[in-house]
Amino acid sequence: MGVRSRLPAAVRNGAEWVRRFARTAPGVLSAVVIGLVALSLISGIVCANQLSEKRTRRDTVLTHSEPLANAAQRLYVALSAADATASSAFLSGNTETPEVRTRYRQSLADAAAALAEATTGASDKQTREIVASISAELPTYTGLVESARANNRQNLPVGSAYLKQASSLMRDSVLPNAERLEHNRLAALRADQRDISTLPILSVIMLLVLLAALAAASVVLLRITNRRVNLGLATAAGAEVLALLWIAVASIAATGVIDTGSGGATNRFETLARVRFLAQQARTEETLQLVTRGDIEDSEGRFGSLVNELRDRLATVAAPDAKATVAFSGWLDGHTVQVNAYKGNDYNGAVRQSTDLAPTGSAARFTTLDNALREELDATRQDVRDGVDGAGDAFILSQYGTLLLLLAAAVVTAGGVWPRMKEFL
Repeated sequence: MGVRSRLPAAVRNGAEWVRRFARTAPGVLSAVVIGLVALSLISGIVCANQLSEKRTRRDTVLTHSEPLANAAQRLYVALSAADATASSAFLSGNTETPEVRTRYRQSLADAAAALAEATTGASDKQTREIVASISAELPTYTGLVESARANNRQNLPVGSAYLKQASSLMRDSVLPNAERLEHNRLAALRADQRDISTLPILSVIMLLVLLAALAAASVVLLRITNRRVNLGLATAAGAEVLALLWIAVASIAATGVIDTGSGGATNRFETLARVRFLAQQARTEETLQLVTRGDIEDSEGRFGSLVNELRDRLATVAAPDAKATVAFSGWLDGHTVQVNAYKGNDYNGAVRQSTDLAPTGSAARFTTLDNALREELDATRQDVRDGVDGAGDAFILSQYGTLLLLLAAAVVTAGGVWPRMKEFL
C-alpha cells in the first residue's frame, strides 16, 4: 500500500526534473543529439530498404515480368501463325504437305506452351477471364479447321466455309484476347522498370529533412555555445550529402540504361511484336482470298490496311536496308505476282505463287520475313533484359553504402555535440 502511495509522487518528481533539465543548455543539447541520431538511423533504414527493393525488383523482372511479357507476345504470334498456316494448308490441295501440317501443329503447340507460361502465377480477375476465354475457344477453332480439312480432302466446297468461320473466330475473339493479355503483361513489365529506375522519393525526402534538421541544430548550437561550426554536425552533413548524391547518380544511371522512353528497347520490342502479328494477319488475308475464290477487292483493302500499318511501324524500328525491311519488300513483290495471276484468271498460278516454297514463292518470302522479325525480336528482348540488369547494377552496394554513411552521420553527430555538453556538466 505504501509503494502505491509513493509511486505517483515519484513519477511527478521525475517528470518535473525532466522539465527543468530540458530548459537547461545540457537538456537542449541532449534533445538535439537524440533527435538527430534517431533521424539519421531512421533515414538509413529507409534508404537501405528502398534501394534494396530496387535490386529485388530487378531480379523479379528478369525471372518473372519479362519472361511473362515475352510469353504473351509468343502466344499472340503463335495464334496468328496457326491461322495463317491453316489457310496455306487448305490451299495445298486435298492433302496438305507434311511441312505445312507440321508448321500448323507446331504453331498450336507453341500457343499452348506460351499460354501456360504467360499466365503463370496470375491471380487477377481479368487475366483469369482472358485465359478462360482463349482456353474455351481454341478447341472450337481447331475443330473448325479439322472440319475444313476433312471436307477439303473430299473436294467438298463447304470446307472453305468452315475455314472462314475458324479464321473469323480467331481474328474476332481469340486474338483480341491474346492482345489484351500481351498489353497487360507489357504494362506490368513497364511498371517494374519504372520502379527500378525512378528516384526513391521517400529516401530523398528523409535525407533532405535530416539536412534541414542539422541546419536547425547548428543554429541552436551557435546560440548556446557561440561557436559557428560544429565539426561533428558538418561531417554528418557531408555524409548525408554524399548519400543523397549516391542515390541521385545511381537513379540517373539506371534511367539511362533501362530506357523506358518511346525509343527504348521495351517500346521497340512491343512494336516488333505488333509488326510480326500484322504480318501474320496479312498472310492469312493473302491466302483466304484464294480460298474464297471470289471478288478480292474487299480482301485486298483489308490486306492493304494491314500492310500499311506494318510498313509504318517497321520503319520506326528497322533501317531501310535491314534484313526485315528487305524481306518485307520481297514478300510484297510476291503478293503482287499472286494478285496479277488471280486477276488474269490464272487461279492455279496464283495458288502456286502463294504456296511455293521456292525462293520466288510468297510462302518462302513470307518465311524469310517472319524469321527476320523473330531474330529482331530476340535481339531486342536481350536488350530489354540487359537494360534491366544494368539498371539493377547501378544500385549495387548502394543500400549498404547509404546505411553506413548515415550510421556514420549518427556517430559523428553524437561525437560532435558531446564535448559541448561536457562544458555545461
